[in-house]
Amino acid sequence: MVVGARLRKAAAENPKKVAGLIDLVNLPSTLRDFVGQSQISQLGCFIKVWSYIKAHKLQDPRNKNVVNCDDKLKSILLGKPRVELLELPNLIKLHFPKVTK
Repeated sequence: MVVGARLRKAAAENPKKVAGLIDLVNLPSTLRDFVGQSQISQLGCFIKVWSYIKAHKLQDPRNKNVVNCDDKLKSILLGKPRVELLELPNLIKLHFPKVTK
């Protein structure tokens, strides 16, 4: 699997950065309500959010790089009605504690 090889290479080059993506953390209440779990990794959270977007067909049909947020998604994305896909990981990352170096 190509993704597995990339992840192993990234982990070898910068293990703390990868650990920040896959370590379980306690979630704040807004994110806990959205995800339905009390602990999840940053990567796992992004996957859940992306699955929610796809399941509820929230991508703009004219521009697939934009997500039209419903009320539930707005609650975790700073109340923004529309979000670019490139912004999504950074908005999710705001809910997770800073990784100390």
